Amino acid sequence: MSQNLDKTDLKILHELQRNGRARRNKLAEIVGLSVPSVSERMKKLEEKNLIDGYYAVLNPRNFDFDITAFIFVQVDNSSFYQDFVEASRDEAEVLECHSITGDGSHFLKIRTHNTESLEKLLSKIQTMPGVKKTRSNIVLSTFKETRELPLKIDLD
Repeated sequence: MSQNLDKTDLKILHELQRNGRARRNKLAEIVGLSVPSVSERMKKLEEKNLIDGYYAVLNPRNFDFDITAFIFVQVDNSSFYQDFVEASRDEAEVLECHSITGDGSHFLKIRTHNTESLEKLLSKIQTMPGVKKTRSNIVLSTFKETRELPLKIDLD
């Protein structure tokens, strides 16, 4: 690991991935340090850009986002890539945009309300700069979805 993290930093990061709202006194108890020491370590981890932020994870279904889909996009050539990426960023229902190898040039993860809103979103995507072709896969069930990184640490 290039950041020279010790076991304590890794334990803090592990706990924060599991619960971003963990109180500092609880983290201090877990890692065996004082609350000010944990606070200082967290500040340094943030300064090193090892922590991008602290977020609440909302249940999409409770907000009527019933459709999750993955869309493979083929952008005509690399001169359109940046414009396509910017257009993707501007679209609220596009949760992720990845440049990929293989079938297509970009891969989008989207969440939308229903098949009608999916159709409208696909129409928008298909008119984005340089888009030559799209292929969509609608998610039927989700069994695992996480952003937690599998940090290799001894949690004893």
